Amino acid sequence: MEAKKKHLWAMVVILIIIAGGLFWWHAPVNMTHIEPEEVSKIKIFDGNTGKPTIIIEPDDIKHIIENLNKVSLKKEKISMGYMGYSFRVTIYIGDNIYKEFYINSEDTIRKDPFFYHDISRSIDYDFIKELIEN
Repeated sequence: MEAKKKHLWAMVVILIIIAGGLFWWHAPVNMTHIEPEEVSKIKIFDGNTGKPTIIIEPDDIKHIIENLNKVSLKKEKISMGYMGYSFRVTIYIGDNIYKEFYINSEDTIRKDPFFYHDISRSIDYDFIKELIEN
């Protein structure tokens, strides 16, 4: 009888771990939680052309940060071993890096070790592309 209870508890623990893992995997996440006024600059490196751009204009910073704050992401797959990206985005508070990640496309962000899919369909990819091109 005691062995059956131990076996039952082990099964319950395993099911709780699996359920927790599934919840963690499918739970939406946000890439940034920061006020635009806290950001000193945003460095964007274009992975297609090799051209870096530093954004210090407060209106541009505000637009990018407000956009990124509302983007809702879902883990898609493991990103280890993948290379290449459209934009490497580095957000600074003062001289310190707050966050660095890669925008691969209009609906995909890479923050190792995962690729994230934009379930809100709200990454303003065109705005960033236009800033870099000008």
